[in-house]
Amino acid sequence: MKHKLTISCSKVNLMRIRQFVAEMLNATPLTEVETHKLVLAVDEVCANLIIHSNQCNPTKKIDVIVDVKASEKITFTIKDRGVSFDMNSYQEPSMNEIITSGRKGGVGLILVKRIMDKIEFSTEKNYNICRLTKNLEK
Repeated sequence: MKHKLTISCSKVNLMRIRQFVAEMLNATPLTEVETHKLVLAVDEVCANLIIHSNQCNPTKKIDVIVDVKASEKITFTIKDRGVSFDMNSYQEPSMNEIITSGRKGGVGLILVKRIMDKIEFSTEKNYNICRLTKNLEK
């Protein structure tokens, strides 16, 4: 079953995204901890799109689609029309580098990769699309 939320690119809407994702996951067999991890992963991707791809411009929109396939898998599709992210040019920083440089941020995608089973970035019909997939244990 698919559910969709469309919101404007403002950081205040991140809470609404977290609530929406949590509500959609209530009907799944996930534990509370697993649910929180998935909410965190989707929140991280949406925050990056709102802040970096769309410069917090409230006239721009982001779509969050949650597709729960029974007890098989959950797919989160996040669409926007901002500046696209090139996963191929992304260099994952080492934890040492992050710690020694004292920088804030830069660990979101590492976190998302650890939580999700599959991450895909693509562009279709003028939309940037990020698909996050989590396989459910049988």
